[in-house]
Amino acid sequence: MESPVRPLGCTNLKLRQLGRVVARHYEAYLAEVGLKGTQYSLLSGVVKLGPIRPGDLARAMKLDASTLTRNLQPLIDHGWVEAGPGDDARSRLVSATPAGRDKRAEAQRAWKRAQLALNERLGDARVARLHA
Repeated sequence: MESPVRPLGCTNLKLRQLGRVVARHYEAYLAEVGLKGTQYSLLSGVVKLGPIRPGDLARAMKLDASTLTRNLQPLIDHGWVEAGPGDDARSRLVSATPAGRDKRAEAQRAWKRAQLALNERLGDARVARLHA
């Protein structure tokens, strides 16, 4: 009788390594449209939720305020996101520009290609189990 396969080493380390491999896979596809994975995620959040106060966006994206500010700046610099006045003089709102909505649509197509390629490599059954 065969003995069951037993994992060796640190599962946390292996999951972190796998996470980096998967992230690089998506990054390669998104790089074709000039975005990093974090930028695509944030741009998508602004498109879906905006106009939105930065603090609310940070909470929704599970980011701290300084990380959000740092990651929003390149999107603002490219003209994909704009920060405008909010409900009062002390607040502001961030929203996607038309160019930002176009960039997100372009990036969604790249993300979809990355998703399909990863599904093909792993197999649909494995991906479905992962999602479950």
